[in-house]
Amino acid sequence: MAVCNVCFRHCSINDGELGFCRARSSKDGHVYPINYSRITSLALDPIEKKPLNRFYPGSKILSVGSFGCNLRCPFCQNSEISWDDQVDRWQKQAESLSPKELADIAKECVNRGNIGVAFTYNEPLIGYEYVRDTAKLIHDMGMKNVLVTNGTATKEVYDKLADHIDAMNIDLKGFNEHYYRDVLKGDLDMVLEMIESSVKRCHVELTTLIIPGENDSEEEMRQISTWISELKDANGNTIGQNIPLHISRFFPCFHMTDRDATDVSKVYRLADVAREKLKYVYTGNC
Repeated sequence: MAVCNVCFRHCSINDGELGFCRARSSKDGHVYPINYSRITSLALDPIEKKPLNRFYPGSKILSVGSFGCNLRCPFCQNSEISWDDQVDRWQKQAESLSPKELADIAKECVNRGNIGVAFTYNEPLIGYEYVRDTAKLIHDMGMKNVLVTNGTATKEVYDKLADHIDAMNIDLKGFNEHYYRDVLKGDLDMVLEMIESSVKRCHVELTTLIIPGENDSEEEMRQISTWISELKDANGNTIGQNIPLHISRFFPCFHMTDRDATDVSKVYRLADVAREKLKYVYTGNC
């Protein structure tokens, strides 16, 4: 048995078995990623789709995903590779693409507007080793690395990647413990710590998906935007008011079909609330 230290779960994994994320196993007391170089998704996307609106706007980025996730969001839009029962089949069916092969593809796409690689779709940090190895090569080739993450990784993991990441979009899914713990099966404190660390080291944008009846109050949005506005850079300067926040509209899907889509006027109103503290607030899915 070995203990995985990638996220807040600290799974104890018996040899040959899988952790909660379904992407890490153990052998001879050592935890390793079974999804290393196993690719389920690859696309050249507009960078605004990540979403990143203030990092090389107008460019494209090669987006890559594997399988597995350490959260259990009932509204997951990528459930077939993140936490649905189908995840296990990707252990056999996902294609293999080495860090060098992925970097070469990214380089070939430069003439199509590509600036680098975005690790996205599933949760990339549960397979941080592949992100690390590929990101080093991407930097060596003069391109950029983007991380799209739920933000629930330990400082130990983040420190192994930080020098190779140029921009991040981090989900700040809400601002109350109940929602993170009981609905998402996550850890709010770890997300906040990740954001605080990341804004000191690279370009960061944040995303909040508005779920009716869960995180859609003006009070919670004021808490979120106030907290963001007070974030500081590595020199102790307050920079939070310039950190972009994307406020997105929810649509019923997967295991959350018990409520209607978020009212568009609600999204716009919450965006106005956030603008009381933040300079760059964007609405999505409206």
